Amino acid sequence: MSDAGSLRPLERMARFDPVTVPRRHFMAEAHRTERLGWLRAAVLGANDGIVSTGALLVGIAGSGADRTALLTAGIAGLVAGAASMGIGEFVSVSSQADVEHAERAKEQREIETDPGAETTELRLIYERRGLDRNLAQQVAESLMAHDPLGAHLRDELGLTREMRARPVSAAWWSFASFAAGALIPLLAAVATPDDGPRAVIIAVATLVACVSLGVIAARIGGSNPWRGALRTGIGGGIALAITYLVGALVGTAIG
Repeated sequence: MSDAGSLRPLERMARFDPVTVPRRHFMAEAHRTERLGWLRAAVLGANDGIVSTGALLVGIAGSGADRTALLTAGIAGLVAGAASMGIGEFVSVSSQADVEHAERAKEQREIETDPGAETTELRLIYERRGLDRNLAQQVAESLMAHDPLGAHLRDELGLTREMRARPVSAAWWSFASFAAGALIPLLAAVATPDDGPRAVIIAVATLVACVSLGVIAARIGGSNPWRGALRTGIGGGIALAITYLVGALVGTAIG
């Protein structure tokens, strides 16, 4: 009987007995990279909705505008911002999808016209990643026989199923999350009495929403929630301070 240690890696894998290994090693693992597409669009949209609408309302409140002007501007900002985010995200991600489709077609042509060169290309990639030449050649040949296009897209270009561009999904998440985020400072403006400190209440609601979004996004992405809270909180605070000062200066100058 051959010693398992003397077998080449692929041979050892072929003789591997799955019964001796816990079942969990063969179960599909859920990775957070699968969330990157919609999470990026949702966080960007919500953050933009909270900050841009909150800053807009704070700036208008700082100028001394009345309640009607404040709410009109807030609703207009919500609708225009959500539409702009959705359309912009669709156009942007569609451009990315076009590049991916072009690269896919290019790789398919190269595989069909010169499979030998494409096999060598894979072998060199695996050698650079640490495999010895013979094993890299075996892996390249096996993948070229099984799924040549998938192997080149993944290992040469870094295009995976999880990272694939999805324009419609990105547009929807951006539109919906912007509208949801913008509602928070807008509702704060609605709830503030006519003689109340509108700018302060809107600013507080906006900052709380920013910090909460940072914590939620960090937890979903598996990172430090404090870091996420600081990122969104500080950024939102700077935007609010700038627009309030601009609104106050413009209101004073016009008045």
